[in-house]
Amino acid sequence: MDTMIVETGADRPFIDLGVLPCRLDEGVAYRAAIGLLVLASDQTMEHEFRQVIRQPGVALFAARLFNDNEINSATLRAMHGRIAPCADLILPGVDLDVVAFGCTSASMELGEEAIFEEIHKVRPGVACTTPVTAALAAFRAFGARRIGVLTPYPDEVNRTVRSYLTGRGLDVGAFGTFGKNDDREYARVAPDSIAAGIAALAQATKLDAVFVSCTSLRLTEIVEQVEAQTGLPVTSSDHALAWHCLRLAGVQDEVPGAGKLFRLPLA
Repeated sequence: MDTMIVETGADRPFIDLGVLPCRLDEGVAYRAAIGLLVLASDQTMEHEFRQVIRQPGVALFAARLFNDNEINSATLRAMHGRIAPCADLILPGVDLDVVAFGCTSASMELGEEAIFEEIHKVRPGVACTTPVTAALAAFRAFGARRIGVLTPYPDEVNRTVRSYLTGRGLDVGAFGTFGKNDDREYARVAPDSIAAGIAALAQATKLDAVFVSCTSLRLTEIVEQVEAQTGLPVTSSDHALAWHCLRLAGVQDEVPGAGKLFRLPLA
């Protein structure tokens, strides 16, 4: 290597070291690269994922997908054509192990397979998941069939949620909602309100597990406490989705403090 001294002043020369040697390693995603399609209005998903996906060599790469703040069947269906372009924005030309679509109610409104088809238009063959796909996998891992469901949604969306889950062989034994229709408010539902809602479901009838539906609701920080209080396994859209991403990517690590699900493999 030749060093060139370029005079820039009588007392302080600028030294140009030229091209320095470097070693290329496998980067931050040497174990797994996970792509996330996050709704433009979502304030919670990345926060929740960071709490449980903290393994060395596992990296998250997110892109934002436009959505309306008001949640109803029409606005959920409108996301369909935006899925492939959003997935295409995540590290073009770089392989991903998993791509996750981050909206529970849209996954049920559009259907999981329709979402996977859109992702595969730009990421052929990649493993895909959605919050409801992940929740169904979590119920299998729990060995749970009779579930309680807590949502923040209005009635129109709640009907879709109940229908979708029962259509996949689950017995929805108890259902509760906060009855709101603005995603910005979903993100502000306090964790103690979520804990109280889960407790009410658990007290209402015998259940195998509880599902908190919506990527904007915060469960991960309280999941161990809630499971201890109710005696039930509990998961949510973000919680189940993060676990499913890890397992689909071949990462089997247990995550201390993250609830029963993060101690389980795929069933």
